[in-house]
Amino acid sequence: MSADHHHLAVTASQGFRLADHDPAEKPHVTKAQAAKRLAVAAESIGHAQDTMAAVNTWSLLAIFQGMDSSGKDGTIARVFAGVNPAGIRVTSFKAPSSGERAQDFLWRIHAACPPSGQIGAFNRSHYEDVLVPRIHPDILPLDRLPPSLCGADIWRHRLDDIAHFERMLARQGTIVLKFFLNISRDEQRQRLLDRLEQPNKSWKFAPTDLTERQYWDAYQEAYDETIAATATHHAPWFIIPADRKWHARMAVAEIIADRLKALDLQAPEPNAAQREAFAAARLALES
Repeated sequence: MSADHHHLAVTASQGFRLADHDPAEKPHVTKAQAAKRLAVAAESIGHAQDTMAAVNTWSLLAIFQGMDSSGKDGTIARVFAGVNPAGIRVTSFKAPSSGERAQDFLWRIHAACPPSGQIGAFNRSHYEDVLVPRIHPDILPLDRLPPSLCGADIWRHRLDDIAHFERMLARQGTIVLKFFLNISRDEQRQRLLDRLEQPNKSWKFAPTDLTERQYWDAYQEAYDETIAATATHHAPWFIIPADRKWHARMAVAEIIADRLKALDLQAPEPNAAQREAFAAARLALES
């Protein structure tokens, strides 16, 4: 990983607090330099996915979490701009349907994980199930759990389940990278105002944006515990300073590109039978 981004990684729980991470961290590059670096990293990710598809053993799951208007959509679009659409699947998780609630909370998540050779990007994820119902207790009964299992320990139990789930994915050859787009409350306010004032953005505004904003401190505390409980070497969190979108996108792209590069994947060499078949095909085409 680039030295510029080492300090963004969280791989252990000791002493983690979002308050210790500056959403407006001053970048070491200009906006123009960041745009060039983003383009290079996005192209590198695209080439890496091509090779990953040829090797067909590894996969990558990039998970994006953050408060409303933190920039998840735009980051995903630009970071993976160089990937063949056939090689990536983006899943945006909304509130579970009635049928999904009849299953365990990880059921729909597991079904959306990328197969070998592909990239998966989650716009929100299983982490919503230890955040939203915690802030809004009236949601949890919709999951149809036995009352005896809905006590104060349920969040710790779910976090344990998530940690084990991500370990299982890693052991199956899925690289799990988790990005928290860390936006300040003041910057969120400005972005919500922009949505209201700009016609091409107003469709993004929802009344719930203001409702959830009232729970800002509660969400920050919930994220503190969530990130601390699930940050590991095999599924690290990256706390991305997101008040400057251009800085956040560059950082995410370079972290992913560096992780894929570290695999040192090489396209498979054809065997003798394949080389013979290729030679015959070449003669047929040339004639």
